[in-house]
Amino acid sequence: MTQRIRPGTVAALALLLAAATGCTGQQPQVPVPSAPPTAAGGAGGQDADVPRPFTLLASGDVLPHSSVIDRAAADAGGQGYDFTPMLKAAAPLVSRADLAICHMETVYGRDGGPYTGYPSFKSPPEVATALRATGYDSCSTASNHTLDDGAEGIRRTLGSLDAAGIRHAGSARSAAEAARPTILPTGPGKKAAKVAHLAYTYGTNDIPLPAGKPWAVNVTDERKIVAEARKARRAGADVVVLSAHWGTEWQDEPDARQLELADRLTASQNRGRPDIDLIIGTHAHVPQAYEKVNGTWVIYGMGDQIAGAMINYQGVQDPRGNQSSMGRFTFAPPAQPGGRWTVKKAEFVPQWYDTGTGRVVDLNTSIKAGADHLRQVRDRIRDVVLGRGAAADGLVMGE
Repeated sequence: MTQRIRPGTVAALALLLAAATGCTGQQPQVPVPSAPPTAAGGAGGQDADVPRPFTLLASGDVLPHSSVIDRAAADAGGQGYDFTPMLKAAAPLVSRADLAICHMETVYGRDGGPYTGYPSFKSPPEVATALRATGYDSCSTASNHTLDDGAEGIRRTLGSLDAAGIRHAGSARSAAEAARPTILPTGPGKKAAKVAHLAYTYGTNDIPLPAGKPWAVNVTDERKIVAEARKARRAGADVVVLSAHWGTEWQDEPDARQLELADRLTASQNRGRPDIDLIIGTHAHVPQAYEKVNGTWVIYGMGDQIAGAMINYQGVQDPRGNQSSMGRFTFAPPAQPGGRWTVKKAEFVPQWYDTGTGRVVDLNTSIKAGADHLRQVRDRIRDVVLGRGAAADGLVMGE
């Protein structure tokens, strides 16, 4: 897990340092606080080389429409764009995970703009800063909007994510980068699990791949996905996670292509071990079901984590476009070296983006705090998520 910046911590350390150093200009070394003990040991005093469980959290599309960009400008008080406040309610959940993955739907524009929303998106690069401050470690960048500003849009986006300290998968600036698996540590120590993050999109809105750069964005190809997963295993990945940008927009149910691809990918094995350990879906703009397929968890669609007021194919505003879920999975190490890491706990957390305030809302927390009018929204998301029988396989609503 990459080191997280937690709210309040930086300010408190700054005050302590100022008191300790006065005006000497010295920069003392601040000890990193010890990690709390875990059930599997690690920093709690047991052997740090013993494989230990980890939690992985994934969330839906970050889709900055013009109204979202305007909100970020207002939140910045005239000094650029600040997307951090709109993600504040998600930060406690994201930062507690050992590994947190987002989906960056759009590409970033040039410093200073112009920035645009639908239909051809160019978002402020400050989005990356906010995602990192929230606690995200990696983002999928393969979507139908990845080529909205050509190869330059990809270059700017990945450069901004790099600068913010966020890893990425799904698009690339060079053939070498495209060929290199994105492998993420889940903690310190040699035995901490390594997670490979793969990302693919069904298409790019009929925008052709840049001339001479067929590797610029990963377009869904079952054989290529399996080959990349196996390459990541050879590179040391213990768990392989696929971000899949797929499905039919505004459709609550997964479509036939989603069902077919999920079945084939989860059935694919090499030496008795599944090639894919988790599929996390985006694109449909509405929450879709979770389902265990061939023993592997699949999220068909998490919905939009951030988006403006969404207009559906009937030309009317559709509140489902601002509903989403986060998936949280606790992986446990195999009984024998080389075996499969298994999901011991599967959870979903319902969320809603309030277009009036421009804020992500943790529905369970808000309902507990007295916002009972949101119960219907929360319950609808729950019913969709559990609509294909995931409760029978142990999926529960988390907090």
